[in-house]
Amino acid sequence: MSRHAKEGFTLVELLVVMAIIATLLTIAVPRYFHSVENSKEAVLHQNLALTRTALDKYYGDNNRYPDSLEDLVRKKYLRSLPADPFTGNSTAWLVVPPDTPEKGGVFDIRSGAPGIARDGSKYGDW
Repeated sequence: MSRHAKEGFTLVELLVVMAIIATLLTIAVPRYFHSVENSKEAVLHQNLALTRTALDKYYGDNNRYPDSLEDLVRKKYLRSLPADPFTGNSTAWLVVPPDTPEKGGVFDIRSGAPGIARDGSKYGDW
């Protein structure tokens, strides 16, 4: 064989490498998306817990709940309103008012994200 014919890869070699890469991707990609979903759910749980703790502290200090979520930021109970990781913004929270309007406007918050979590519950029920 001439020197020129020995250079490069054959079509069969390229197809084998492509098949190996495709096999590895079919294993790795679903695990990656599952990890991203797990991370978003963990962040949502943490953001809800952090904001609910701030609401409790606000109520303990003022004997009433804030009129809006922005009051928590304005009065330095939170540095900023956390974002819902599924909707991507901090304005999608669903506000749950207290039983009596004299106690303020925000008793609790829930996620405004559509969809169902891994445990079968809706994100809005958290």
